[in-house]
Amino acid sequence: MGVPKRKLAKHRGRQRRAMNMKLEAPSLVACPQCHALIQPHHLCPECGYYKNREVIAANK
Repeated sequence: MGVPKRKLAKHRGRQRRAMNMKLEAPSLVACPQCHALIQPHHLCPECGYYKNREVIAANK
């Protein structure tokens, strides 16, 4: 069984975990109805459409 020869610093483990915790900007696409930027597979808050169907009445 492998035994560490020297004590590892806590920083090494934390640094390894922090490498995978990067923030990314959300991907945005244009709404086919009103051309506002929305997240893919989400309801458009501007016009209320999802998949070319009106789901909720638009806030005007």
